[in-house]
Amino acid sequence: MRSAFLLIRIAGALAVVAAVVGQLSLSIGYWTSTGVRDLATSITNFFSFFTIQSNVIGAVSLTIGAVLLARSVLPDPGWYAVLRACATTYLVTTGIVYNLLLRGIELPQGSTLPWSNEVLHVVVPIVLLVDWLFAPGRRRVGWGAVGVIVVYPIVWAASTMLRGPFVYNDALHRQGWYPYPFLDPANFANGYGTVLLYVLGIAALIGAVGVGAIAVSRSRQRRIAPSS
Repeated sequence: MRSAFLLIRIAGALAVVAAVVGQLSLSIGYWTSTGVRDLATSITNFFSFFTIQSNVIGAVSLTIGAVLLARSVLPDPGWYAVLRACATTYLVTTGIVYNLLLRGIELPQGSTLPWSNEVLHVVVPIVLLVDWLFAPGRRRVGWGAVGVIVVYPIVWAASTMLRGPFVYNDALHRQGWYPYPFLDPANFANGYGTVLLYVLGIAALIGAVGVGAIAVSRSRQRRIAPSS
């Protein structure tokens, strides 16, 4: 099993790199051909998507995990157990939100690369979930890790909403850029009120997934030494 998950982790990390590079290359070509005002800002916007950032976190987690398995470091160090819980939570949330709210909706990254889209929103979330459930070395994670898990999404949401009004939207030819339609107050009659409801709903989902991930680690029949 150790060898199998070593290969799965390597393949998962490489899939993230290929999908991100593939989509970015296509998007840069699209932006160049359509004459966007500021290519650097468009690239910054690309890396502002929660999907991209959570997949990068997932790739880092899988890469570190592959190294630990290759070196037979079992169980997971405490810090890595928390990182795995974070990565799993973010990617599972990404998969749920995309497939419930965003599938079929054109997002403002330019032209979408279909296979990359599926890798980032379906394949990698499944890989992280399977890795969390079945990979060797997972240890019991303390409930305090929930606080660590929610820090990044809170910072991401706050920075996104603060930055949004100051960024020009080339796709819509107006001021105000947000990575997802449900974050753009211009899309709703109630403006920021509706956006806040979406943010709170997704925050609750992240918290629930995080609690679930930790509960799985704590309910395992053959537990590894606790990290807290």
